[in-house]
Amino acid sequence: MTHEQSDQERVESRAHLLPEEASVGSDDPVAQADTILDESDVREEDRNAAPDTVLERRTSDQTVTPSEPPD
Repeated sequence: MTHEQSDQERVESRAHLLPEEASVGSDDPVAQADTILDESDVREEDRNAAPDTVLERRTSDQTVTPSEPPD
């Protein structure tokens, strides 16, 4: 079995829509599965690639506009 065959098997397996996906439908389940798996592979290789995985470090004066002048 080649690497490409295993990728194709992954896509075909994932192309079966989940109940939530089936309720809204899909124009191309195979392309959708390929995209989902590609994004998953990227996140697996780089844990910081997923949205919301990077924490911003800011102080309160960088996030809030003061409503009154300081004392």
